[in-house]
Amino acid sequence: MSNPFGAFCEDFYINMRLGSQMNLPHARETVLHLFETVRKQFPGMTRFRKCENGEINLEEDREHESYRWASLEQRRLSSGHVNPPSVCDALKLHKLLLQQAPYQLGISALEIDYLDVLFGFDLSFSGNHDEIIAESLLAESPLMCLAEEGGAKAVDIQPTVTFALSEDCRLQARIDVVTRTNSYQVRTGDYSDDCISVYLILRRYWGDRPKTPMEEILEQMAERGEDLCNRYIVPRVLKPISSAIASR
Repeated sequence: MSNPFGAFCEDFYINMRLGSQMNLPHARETVLHLFETVRKQFPGMTRFRKCENGEINLEEDREHESYRWASLEQRRLSSGHVNPPSVCDALKLHKLLLQQAPYQLGISALEIDYLDVLFGFDLSFSGNHDEIIAESLLAESPLMCLAEEGGAKAVDIQPTVTFALSEDCRLQARIDVVTRTNSYQVRTGDYSDDCISVYLILRRYWGDRPKTPMEEILEQMAERGEDLCNRYIVPRVLKPISSAIASR
């Protein structure tokens, strides 16, 4: 199955996270009723699991190229769609959960802390991830001055930047670049086949208690996020990293 950004990464995904300032209900009947509602809409979501930390998950088979998942944590409701055929398709699960949350979990606008939409991109590379990021994104940065020292090797270069997208600073966008190379691998040259991840996260803080339904706000945020990915993340972040990987 193709995905809208498949040409620029191995895996692409859109996640939703709804954060609460209070503990969310984890009673047996409540959880099962919520997840049964999800399963009826998405019959492939049959894998149910409760972790030792209390997190409860419902997901499709992760062996498939494209799959959905949902998670209920102590103070957060999350969901994701990996390699969706379109952004619109990825939002279906997220919107369903946001529509059901006030009724089945009793979530009130008073307790909501934030709503996140995450656009994630994984790029596979068996080598020094930090070196790739330094070369592709920070080559001309003054912060790279230590690279001029004899024998210097990059071991932790994970840039992150956050900007407010609204005058009241309630809507913010963050770019995270996550590398998975450790000092042992750099020292021995024995690298694993892990991924470099790039995240664009739009976060909407809930302090003003908006009256617009959460699923509508999510849709607006996702539309903004897709636009930012097309105009900035793909040409200025993903393509340079992909080129650096291809040159090795």
